[in-house]
Amino acid sequence: MEIRLNGKNIDISSETCTIQDLLNEYQLENRIVIVEVNKEIIYKEQYSLTHLSNGDSVELIHFVGGG
Repeated sequence: MEIRLNGKNIDISSETCTIQDLLNEYQLENRIVIVEVNKEIIYKEQYSLTHLSNGDSVELIHFVGGG
């Protein structure tokens, strides 16, 4: 399946079905992340319930601290 992730087209495995799966794949499951799918913000409680489809546009925004 192909999705657009942060502006780049990528192929994801058939095992990556939900937002939670995608976060796990990119090792972001324990970080504070804002997720947007097709211009709609997805709340954390919905990550495991929100299924990805071919052609979806996903934005993952995570925070990096610094000084």
